[in-house]
Amino acid sequence: MEGEKIEDTIVTRQIPIVAIRGSVVFPYTDAVLSFGRKKSVEAVNAAFQQDRIVAIFTQKDPKTADPGKEDLYELGTIATITQMMSTEGEIHAVVKGQVRAKLLEIISTDPYLIGRVEEVAPDLDKSEEAAALSNKLVDLFKKSVNLGKQAEIMTVMRLVSGNIEPIEVADQVASLLEVKTLEKQQLLETHGLKLRLNKVHEYLSKEVNILELEKTISSKTQKRFEDQMRKAMLREKKKTIEEELGEIEEGDLSGEELKEYKKKIKDAGMPKEVHEKAEKELKRLTQMSPNNPEGGYIRNYLDWLCDMPWSKSSPNDVSIKHAAKVLENDHYGIKKAKERILEYLSVMKIKGKKSQKSKKDEKESQQMPTILCFIGPPGVGKTSIGKSIARSLGRKFVRVSLGGIRDEAEIRGHRRTYVGALPGRVIQGIKNAGTNNPVFMLDEIDKLGVDFRGDPSSALLEALDPEQNKEFSDHYLEAPFDLSQVMFICTGNVLENIPGPLRDRMEVISFPGYTQDEKFNIAEKFLWPKQLRVHGLENKKIKLSSGALTEVIEHYTREAGVRNLERNLASSLRKIARLVAEGKKFPTTIKEDDIRKFLGPRKVSSMIAEKSDEIGLSTGLAVTAAGGEILFIEVALMPGKGRLMLTGQLGDVMKESAQAAFTWARSHWKQLGLKENFGRNLDVHIHVPEGAVPKDGPSAGIAISTALVSALTKIPVKRYVGMTGEVTLRGRVMEIGGVKEKVIAGHRAGLKTIILPADNEKDMEDVPDKVKKEIKFLFFNRLDDVLATALKKPLPISG
Repeated sequence: MEGEKIEDTIVTRQIPIVAIRGSVVFPYTDAVLSFGRKKSVEAVNAAFQQDRIVAIFTQKDPKTADPGKEDLYELGTIATITQMMSTEGEIHAVVKGQVRAKLLEIISTDPYLIGRVEEVAPDLDKSEEAAALSNKLVDLFKKSVNLGKQAEIMTVMRLVSGNIEPIEVADQVASLLEVKTLEKQQLLETHGLKLRLNKVHEYLSKEVNILELEKTISSKTQKRFEDQMRKAMLREKKKTIEEELGEIEEGDLSGEELKEYKKKIKDAGMPKEVHEKAEKELKRLTQMSPNNPEGGYIRNYLDWLCDMPWSKSSPNDVSIKHAAKVLENDHYGIKKAKERILEYLSVMKIKGKKSQKSKKDEKESQQMPTILCFIGPPGVGKTSIGKSIARSLGRKFVRVSLGGIRDEAEIRGHRRTYVGALPGRVIQGIKNAGTNNPVFMLDEIDKLGVDFRGDPSSALLEALDPEQNKEFSDHYLEAPFDLSQVMFICTGNVLENIPGPLRDRMEVISFPGYTQDEKFNIAEKFLWPKQLRVHGLENKKIKLSSGALTEVIEHYTREAGVRNLERNLASSLRKIARLVAEGKKFPTTIKEDDIRKFLGPRKVSSMIAEKSDEIGLSTGLAVTAAGGEILFIEVALMPGKGRLMLTGQLGDVMKESAQAAFTWARSHWKQLGLKENFGRNLDVHIHVPEGAVPKDGPSAGIAISTALVSALTKIPVKRYVGMTGEVTLRGRVMEIGGVKEKVIAGHRAGLKTIILPADNEKDMEDVPDKVKKEIKFLFFNRLDDVLATALKKPLPISG
């Protein structure tokens, strides 16, 4: 390499070895080192007592307690110990680096390391290029010192004096760099002066850039601070002048801002106690220092108080005829729900017309009737009917989804002491509505959660109780707000998931799901025209034939609501929209063949019609969060020891129903024509398909019993017969719930006969007339009667 001098004589020597951690000693530099390990202390002591010469090598891994040759970097520095001081168990020494040295071998390890090292001849490059690089590095070092780089004054003086060799410049600046130990070791090992000068310059340039950036940031921060101080001083002067002129009270508010807040408080129509609270907070704000961070919190609080609709109401003139028309135009079917809503609105109208009353009567007349709660499967129109109610009343509509909420503060708000505090969702909804009597829908109320942050359902108790919500207390407002004029409507899928105290405050209206005929009318009158508008095809006069619509309902969807039905109609129209966009011919009347072409093969087939009568297989009826469903109960028998196996993710109650059915069959062995001890040598396996779906409840009792008796007697069960009912050990058939949902599910699946408990005959008035015409209903009190109807042949009675 240019400018490099190679010495002919290679100097090797035996010398004490000292291992250091986290730093590198360079030639031509002074360093203060502390030694605490026993071998290091012994080596430094021995060297200091002899010729004061040691070889210092850096460890590769600082965690190594007793390093050997393989734990040390190969290149280190021979140094002279110039000063030394001992303390308890430690030695502090000032060493001066002399020359680079290569570690050849470790000769001795006890009591300290002694090694054979080879001196590396220094590269005394005297070329002009090396001198120029050295001068450039010194200039950059001066700049770094001016920017605040820390260095000993003697080192700085030596470097800036100009009477220093380039090799010394390179090593001294390298020792002052703020880089990792590995990078310093690489600089120590760099062969060739010019290359080393360039690398040191590169590292120092990065430091200078960082120092310049820090200086810029500091100057900007200082300038901003000075600006703030200047503005604060000017603000104080302005305040003093305004005080002298009598235009402002003392404090943080300007005259205009104070006037604006006073006007907003006056116009807000607050109750007396809330008005006094707002005035008190405003007075606090006027007396507050401009630099007090609490000023912003008080401003936000006053804004919330002023923006709340304390006395702003929508007109309360309810036209029952208009409301009935809106509900009828917006929703098909669900007659019972519509009737209950109109009754509710009628009570509101009558109470609103009371004019001559006492103060107590006036308070009672303002109180809303019971809170309504719509329960039903997804897609049956619970949320949309809430919007229709608001439209029929001419009121604002607010919807808050409660699904997944686990924090009580979401309902009641946060205390004002917390950073970023806000009122709860109830108060936020009222503020956004701008009136104190909106239609307020609490959606998915059955999906509220509970965790360490509280129980949101308990926080709703006050808001939804007509006796208490006249003075609803939000943690943020800290002032009672009257919710008695708000029409609350709750929705959910499963009533059982709503806590009892909350359920007690609401009147439940059930949305059981739609029959095939209702779906047909909804699709024809509402969904198809809506999707034509959505896809921009309302002017193309595209019609959907009755056969095509029936095809979609029966063979592409099986649901309680109509969401999937609407998706399939939208999918068909997207295919037509593409044909229109490409300028191709498209059908103006969509028929069954077009549906199969647009939607592909049929996705749903009849669950009953295509099956044959089978032994050990019965059809039960159940209710889930998605509506009514049918369940197939399968029973298999095998040689064994009288065990009963249950599979299909059955809940505890359903397992007990299966055990009760098995016990009934064993106790009625003679009636079933079986041997007395048939159960001893037999294992029974009861399975409910769709094993990934959890199932529970007692209403599958008679279906399990029928399938079990069928398997034991080898008599098939009629495939068109569905059944639901709880069974006792004595064979009594007990009343169950969800009759309408279960019957509609059976009708959807193609059942011809449905067996129900006798006590459920009263529930038939809720079943649609069309379903009553197409299905035969039988009501029994005894399991014997169920078996006589469901099995294809009479039971063989043994003598």
